[in-house]
Order: sequence, then C-alpha cells, then structure tokens
Amino acid sequence: MNDLIEIQNQIEKLQKQANEIRAQEFDKTVQEILVKMTAFGITLKDLDAVKGRARKAASPVTKPAAAKFRGPNGETWSGRGLMPRWLAALVAQGKTKEEFAIKS
Repeated sequence: MNDLIEIQNQIEKLQKQANEIRAQEFDKTVQEILVKMTAFGITLKDLDAVKGRARKAASPVTKPAAAKFRGPNGETWSGRGLMPRWLAALVAQGKTKEEFAIKS
C-alpha cells in the first residue's frame, strides 16, 4: 500500500513540474511569436484574414451504397471494395457472384 501512495505522490509531483515547465514554455513561445510578428509587420487582423481563408469546405456526406448481393445467411455486399469472405468462399466452390445478386 505504501508503494501505491509513494507512486501517487510522485505522479502528483511530476504533474506539477510538467505544468510549471508548460507555463514557462508558453510564455517563451508567445514572446517568440510576437517578435516574429513585429519583424514581419503581421497584425491580428492579418491572422484573422488567413484563418478565414484556410477554412475548407465541408466534404459532402455520402450515403452508404445499397446492397447488390445477398448471401445464403443474409450477409450483404454493395459490390464496392474487396469481395467479402463469404462470397469469395462461395465463388471458390464454383458458384458465380451473379447467383447472389439482389433482384430489384
């Protein structure tokens, strides 16, 4: 039990150290950014303008493809991508995939 308490104390101590280092690095990084912004004449308005341009359009939402093949146990396959194992096994037995095509 003492080992657990010692480990928890060590974890707490290390987390405090990590937070202190993060705070120091944060301030240092902000200062470096400000120096570069000043050197290049970059303003917050410039950053907002770039931020607005960088936004990508949302990709269209695609609907799942309708099933085109149905196996003997109710498995389905849209016909896209790799042939599923259940159909590959049936084809290996000499059947054709068209035998399992879903008729509309």
